[in-house]
Amino acid sequence: MSDMNTHDDDGAASVRWIGVTDAAAPREVAYRRILGAAARAIERRGRFLIVLAGGITPRGIYRMLRAADTDWSRWQVYFGDERCLSIDERERNSRMAADVWLDHVPIPRDRVHAIAAELGASPAALAYAETLRGVGDFDLVLLGLGEDAHTASLFPGHDWGVAASAPDALSVFGAPKTPLQRVSLSAARLSRTREVLFLVEGESERDAVMQWRVGADITASSSACCRRSEKASISSRITLRN
Repeated sequence: MSDMNTHDDDGAASVRWIGVTDAAAPREVAYRRILGAAARAIERRGRFLIVLAGGITPRGIYRMLRAADTDWSRWQVYFGDERCLSIDERERNSRMAADVWLDHVPIPRDRVHAIAAELGASPAALAYAETLRGVGDFDLVLLGLGEDAHTASLFPGHDWGVAASAPDALSVFGAPKTPLQRVSLSAARLSRTREVLFLVEGESERDAVMQWRVGADITASSSACCRRSEKASISSRITLRN
């Protein structure tokens, strides 16, 4: 385990790297951190705003959360990105989260804010930006890291929405993997959070992690470690399975 606590003069966030060797350890670490963030947010602000990651890695964590002891009525659930597929497609991030977790706990349905990606990338991005209008800083953002160092659906060679003026949600066309159309929260919006937890497992993402650690300009560093807004305090945590 190694720690990088780097609060720079310009307000850059600190990054803590957590390396684990046991296959189950990343899920347990993430499970504890999610519930810890929820408890703090509910105690201090009366609600917990979380952004979910998609893909394979978080599924086991989401299953564990089905048995969590928490006040589900205080949770507000958002999504970092979505594939533009029909609403019942199993490859959708919202469908996966519902199947393995959200449909099994008493979170009020109107507090689970899925991206209407079935509308197509552009209208869905506009609709989700409207959903996020008036929503303050998130409490916790969950993100993954792809082999090409992308996170959410912010791919190399595409607009990441890093500028403060960027819209909260971006339409993505020509993604390097199917489906080609997606919707993603912008890097600027992902950065408006009190904490970011990156979930990374396996050898295929190791190169991307090493790029980050040596300071390469990748989407993960843009979303999690860009300059803080006046009120945000961002801590990025990366869970590695060696």
